[in-house]
Amino acid sequence: SQAAMTSIADQRIRREFKEVMTSKEITSHQIRVLPAAESLRELRGEIVGPPDTPYDQGRFQLEIRIPDNYPFSPPIVKFVTRIWHPNISSVTGAICLDILKDQWAAAMTLRTVLLSLQALLACAEPDDPQDAVVASQFRERHDIFLATARHWAAAYANAPDREPELTRKVAALQQMGFSEHECRVALSMHLWNPERAAEHLLSQGCSST
Repeated sequence: SQAAMTSIADQRIRREFKEVMTSKEITSHQIRVLPAAESLRELRGEIVGPPDTPYDQGRFQLEIRIPDNYPFSPPIVKFVTRIWHPNISSVTGAICLDILKDQWAAAMTLRTVLLSLQALLACAEPDDPQDAVVASQFRERHDIFLATARHWAAAYANAPDREPELTRKVAALQQMGFSEHECRVALSMHLWNPERAAEHLLSQGCSST
């Protein structure tokens, strides 16, 4: 029955929440999880960007919703913190990861999910992308992809600013009267070419006429 399923989900998530809270990844502060509602059905996760990646030292917030038929269906997870990554939408934070879809198994846990997402930051799958623009940049202009990902990690996830030149380009484009985020997206999409980014912003502004 529905009620029985629901209680399975609640018992299971309570146990897993405890497991994450006592795991060594938590105690080293690389992963955190907090309740966002009374029932532990809505959680806030946080993962730290792994070393030797453009996300290094960034803190990425996740929204985790536990469905009624958990653990027979995967948790519904998305990035709240904006991120530049082929398998995560730079617009919505939606994630393309097999274990959150058809490769989910009831033996997997919240801890597995958080560790898998952290691993995804270290090894993207550009051939199964969630964000086509980021994925093509990853494949064709990897140097620019890395710089852009580092810049986004500094701008949105409190990572150190390792790309001061890109930060300056965003500020310069803002002089045209567009928001910081709009300028960052336009520059990121157009390989940090200010003229192309400006054209993009202006064409968007005129599309309503």
